[in-house]
Order: sequence, then structure tokens, then C-alpha cells
Amino acid sequence: MDIIPECFLYSKKVFHLNHSYYMPRLLAIIIFICIISACQRVPDKLVSITGLTMGTSYSIKLITQQISIDEEILYSDIEQILTDINQSMSTYIPDSELSLLNQSKITDRQNLSKDLFTVIEHANNVSLMTNGAFDITVGPLVNLWGFGPEPFTQKIPDDSILQSVKAHIGYQKIIIDRASRQISKSDPDIYIDLSAIAKGFAVDKIARYLDKQNIQNYLVEIGGELITKGLNSHQQSWLIGIEQANVLERSVQRIVSLNNIAMATSGDYRNYFEKDGIRYSHTIDPATAAPIYHNLASVTVLDKSTMHADALATAFMVLGTDKAHTLANKLGIAVYTLSKTDTGFEEKYNDYFKPYLTD
Repeated sequence: MDIIPECFLYSKKVFHLNHSYYMPRLLAIIIFICIISACQRVPDKLVSITGLTMGTSYSIKLITQQISIDEEILYSDIEQILTDINQSMSTYIPDSELSLLNQSKITDRQNLSKDLFTVIEHANNVSLMTNGAFDITVGPLVNLWGFGPEPFTQKIPDDSILQSVKAHIGYQKIIIDRASRQISKSDPDIYIDLSAIAKGFAVDKIARYLDKQNIQNYLVEIGGELITKGLNSHQQSWLIGIEQANVLERSVQRIVSLNNIAMATSGDYRNYFEKDGIRYSHTIDPATAAPIYHNLASVTVLDKSTMHADALATAFMVLGTDKAHTLANKLGIAVYTLSKTDTGFEEKYNDYFKPYLTD
């Protein structure tokens, strides 16, 4: 495969607000953002904004003809958006809104900010449509299996301990009242972790901010989750590389052409441990309280909403190849999977995904 000229190369980082949901969703998708100066025309202005947030990096590329655009104001506003989201949804910040909610042992209804309520409500919707494959309460199980922030032990949890922790797992234990923008916990010990959806929400919120600034061409990416709008400086759709599911090297499996669409990828081929000949993935199935045990190595989802794509990518990893494709087709979602075989990896994509492929 030819390398795309003059492209910016990104590698998906670890993201955790705390016990990353199916932590740390290490995927290292390669993002080739083709920003090519054309000889036949005066290039548009490229504005590049980068930084750190949510335990990972973010990158924003803007293609604009606004000569007077104030990059310092853009950077300041974007940083404030991300700071506010962290203060609302991080479980690493002791006094964040979510941390205080988790610390609270009351089962009465509690008021939430608009952003936090939006994310929890959407997470609940995805849990319902995936029959619980996506579950924002699964963080304690991720920790128990050794994939959380504690030192990595590669120890198989005792079944009695697993069942004890599982008793406090379940999205159904979060009661949502949309009319009052309140939630309650039927189990006071429920623990909410938004790591598998908050990045996507943040990407979407920054995109809405850029829309309000009348910026028509951009790519916003946080830890590998991204959204595109318009065209790059070569007047082409944004070219994004999906990484091969190969733990030994990082190379591109497929290139997709995106315009006004979001993309999220999840995989388990880098973060796992082996014990007594058995491979234990960091992706935990809420139904079994154990790591997934199937051949799906990587799944990529396209959708208008990065938040939705982010959550579905995790859910599809739990479901496995066949169930993921069946559900994606039912929901009308573009999906691409890489599955392990005896001889390597098998790719599969549905009709909704096919128009975005470049070859």
C-alpha cells in the first residue's frame, strides 16, 4: 500500500476517566489526515490545535479562508470545553460531578448538569439497544481482572469475589428521569464510569463549537475517536487509516474517506494477558463478568455522532463478529471488523460501510 503523502500520523492513546470501560481500549488506530498543498491553487489556511486531555492527546485540524481567525481564542475556548467536561465526567478528579455522584450512597433522585445527564442517558439508550453489551457500571470488574489503574497482577479473580462484585453491576440500576433531568441509583454501591463514551461526547461538543464559529472544514480527534466535516486543503474528503490488528507492528489495513461523519474504533489485540495458555482480554463482558472469548480483534463504527459510534464500538467488541454485524445491520450502522483466523485476520464490512472505502 502506498503511503499517503504529507499526512499527519496519529496513534490512538490510552483513555481513562478512571477504570477505563473495557480499559484501556488500547487500539492505536492510525489516522492519516491528508493535508496536501495543491500547486494549482492558493492553499487555504491550516490551523492545527493539539493538547492533552482525558489521559490522552487531542488534535484539531481546521481548513479555513478566514484570514482573521484568532487561534489563541480558539485554543482557549477548546481547552475550556475540555476542562469543563473533565470536571463533570472524570473519575480521577475527586470533586468532579461524577465522582461525587459515585461517592454518594443515597438512592434518592439527584440533579445532574445537562452534559452529564446527556451522556448517562445516551449510555443507557445504547445499553438497551445492545441488550447490555454496553454498560457504564462495569468498571469494578475491569479493575478486578487487572486492567484498571492498580498494579497489573495477571491474577485470575476468585469466583466468589467475581460474583460479589457482579452483584453491583448493571445499567438497569441507574434510574433515569428525563423530564426532571435527574437520576437515581437503585443500588447505592453502583459505580459509573463514562470512559467508553465521554471522549466521543467531547469530540461532538468541540465540533458544535466550531460550527458556531462558521468553520466549514475540520477534523476533531481525541484519543482516536474523531469527527470530520467538509474537505481538507486539497479539496478532498479526509483520509483515515484503520490499523491492522497486529500486536508486533503498526500498519494500515484500510483507508476510509470521510466527510461529515464520525468514526470510533475498539480492539483487544494489544491489551491482554496470558495465563496457563489462556488469553484474557481487557474487554469485559458484563453478562459473564469475564473477558470476552471470541475471535473479534477490532471493530470500527461510523455514525453522525461520535458519542454514539464510541459506545457502539465497545458494545460490538463485546458481542463478537456475527452478533455485531447482525445488530449493526438492524440499526443501520456502518461497521467494519477484523477477526482472528487460523491463518491471520479476516475483514468484514457491511453495505453501510462500503461507500467509505477507498479501494
